[in-house]
Amino acid sequence: MSSNIHKPSLEVCLSPALLHLFNTKDTITVIIDIFRATSTIVAALDNGAKSVIPVASVAECISLGNEIDGSITAGERDGKVADGLQYGNSPTEYPIAFVSGKTLVLTTTNGTRLLHMVNGAAEIIIGSFLNIDAVCNYLIGQNKNVLLACASWKDRFNLEDTLFAGAVVAKVKDYFTVNCDSAVASLSFHNDSKGDYFNYLKQGAHYKRLSGFGLESDMIYCTTTNIHPIVPILRGKELVALK
Repeated sequence: MSSNIHKPSLEVCLSPALLHLFNTKDTITVIIDIFRATSTIVAALDNGAKSVIPVASVAECISLGNEIDGSITAGERDGKVADGLQYGNSPTEYPIAFVSGKTLVLTTTNGTRLLHMVNGAAEIIIGSFLNIDAVCNYLIGQNKNVLLACASWKDRFNLEDTLFAGAVVAKVKDYFTVNCDSAVASLSFHNDSKGDYFNYLKQGAHYKRLSGFGLESDMIYCTTTNIHPIVPILRGKELVALK
């Protein structure tokens, strides 16, 4: 008898362009956008934000910000603060003194877009290196099928999201049936990194893009593990810290 009997499945989607090939119905879908949307969401909620509302467009972000008292409109396009928004997509922009009790309305190039593409999931949660152990413990405890969904870069494969997916696979694979080549490939990247995520990602295109904007400190932060041990989960249209 196979040891995989009764284990839920775990798969990795390497790009939003591939999402239609996966069955998200009744799965826990983990949205991954390491540089930097999911890292920012995790940091803001752990630092006391009331909620984060992910939206697909800058116009919607501005409109919601005008409607909600105590809101912060934030986001980026192509790595830079989007025109018309107050703040950017850096996890270090949202310390407790600034974000506590407020609603962060956030739009980004890749991560918030992917979140809105997922249909029929049992739950949508947010993953980053900042909360990796909390995410892994949650996935193990739920005993449901899991899809690790990488936001990538404008539908093109990227290294940092895949590396995080591999780190999750490494931690939880004994509890799931892993019969997915992209999960196996992501695990190989993780093993190659030997846990030195920041230096491993220096070879990536997005690292080079963001470092050109002077955002190296952001990427150091985003590759640090377990600073914010919470699990953000989508409730209606808002992401909140799971209680």
